[in-house]
Amino acid sequence: MESNIKTARPYAIAAFKQAQDEGDSKRWSQMLALIASVAGDAGMKGLIANPRVTRPELASLIIDVCGDELSDTGRNFVKVLAENQRLGISGDIASAFEAERARAERRSDVQVISAYELTAGQQNDINVAMTRRLGTKVDISVAVDQELIGGVIIRCGDMVIDASVRGRLAQLTQTLA
Repeated sequence: MESNIKTARPYAIAAFKQAQDEGDSKRWSQMLALIASVAGDAGMKGLIANPRVTRPELASLIIDVCGDELSDTGRNFVKVLAENQRLGISGDIASAFEAERARAERRSDVQVISAYELTAGQQNDINVAMTRRLGTKVDISVAVDQELIGGVIIRCGDMVIDASVRGRLAQLTQTLA
């Protein structure tokens, strides 16, 4: 997976620069997500892996499936991915593009996992605290995992704040061991 991300990053940066030139990063996000969805389909994965299917045929097939959702530069991007045998990592390219976009927009995606459903006030408190800590606009997604017993785990990129009871118990176990 790590090597896919390293391989995907230059393509994501090129797509991001093109999106900036066009002034439409939102459309590029949508196009890359669509390309990743089409290329990630089980049937399409088989075609991508099939050596009998030529690169231009793959590009043409994906472009046809995506239809009018792709701009001219989006279609060219698909051709480049096909020619360089990178259609299989289009999901990683889309993810890396979103990371570049978030960085440029000074926005951070924060995932909050809680043992119980959070109230709007609690979500707002976390949003304010993370905005202050990260110095960026924060987009929060919330999930519930009752195995945490209590508390929350907050993830943003490589940063993890584990304030869960399960995490504290694991820490205590390591201390006592």
